[in-house]
Amino acid sequence: MPLRIVEIAASGDNTNQIQELAEKNGCLDSWHSAKNKDGRRTVKILVNLNDQQKLTDDLQRAMSKEKDWRIVVQPVEATIPRQEDSNGAKNNSASKIVRGTITREELYNEIRKGAQVDFNFLLLVTLSAIVCGIGLINSNVAVIIGAMVIAPLLGPNLALAFGAALGDKTLIADSIKSNITGLGMTLIMASLTGLLINAPVLGTELMDRTIVGYDSIALALAAGAAAVLSMTTGLSSTLVGVMVAVALMPPAVTLGLMLGMGEWNHAYGAGLLLTANIVCISIAAQAIFLLKGIKPRTWYMRKKSKQSVKLNVAFWVVLLLAIIALISFRAA
Repeated sequence: MPLRIVEIAASGDNTNQIQELAEKNGCLDSWHSAKNKDGRRTVKILVNLNDQQKLTDDLQRAMSKEKDWRIVVQPVEATIPRQEDSNGAKNNSASKIVRGTITREELYNEIRKGAQVDFNFLLLVTLSAIVCGIGLINSNVAVIIGAMVIAPLLGPNLALAFGAALGDKTLIADSIKSNITGLGMTLIMASLTGLLINAPVLGTELMDRTIVGYDSIALALAAGAAAVLSMTTGLSSTLVGVMVAVALMPPAVTLGLMLGMGEWNHAYGAGLLLTANIVCISIAAQAIFLLKGIKPRTWYMRKKSKQSVKLNVAFWVVLLLAIIALISFRAA
């Protein structure tokens, strides 16, 4: 079971209350510093990944009326002696629990980065669109995979689902802005490339992105869920593999190329595939956030988030049903 250190700096008068909350929330160990010159004391609490969210929530509630306090969460690479050696019975029970979730605050910081439109985002979109276009035209799988890995289009979609789960209107607005900006730039660049091509170059890899079926929906749902699971459990390195599995950049570039070349039927197929990927990723992400219990801390924000989640889920489900109907109609 992964471990975390929850470190809180607060008035020395709150030390006993903090330690009581630590013991209440499955504290494995704790220690504190002497009082600083400003009267604060730092308490460090070692907890399992499963227990950190409840602990940080309780600490925030306890400190809400205090001044000059701060909580810092740190991952633990190793601890000596190993936890199972020093506390065998407790750790054995914890090992039966399904892998936990990192705190919503950690998730927010991680996901928020993917919803920001800055110079790096614009540059990555531009470069990935160029690389992907070259790979599709030349039917070079290695180049296409490279474009998938560097493309930053998955982040805004996850941010949209996360923002809905928390009822965070600012994050939702930023994610929509990032999506529109990223996809818009990609389509414009790809369309201009399609216009410059003298004759249609319809290679195998390009044509594959114009075909959408029920297997495309299943793949997008599974990989979208895997993306969120990898983030909520702190295994961000696996996210690269998921980005390769469900790539938004290749169908977006294909759509642009087909529009530029005047291949309207193929453009329709690429657009349908792109829409299906976006919709399925959003639905899967929302479902995993709900299953993992990702929600706001306060009652008021939870009430707002319920409305946000209902509207978000209803919107994507309606779109998914429409896509399934279009796939069925096209196959008929």
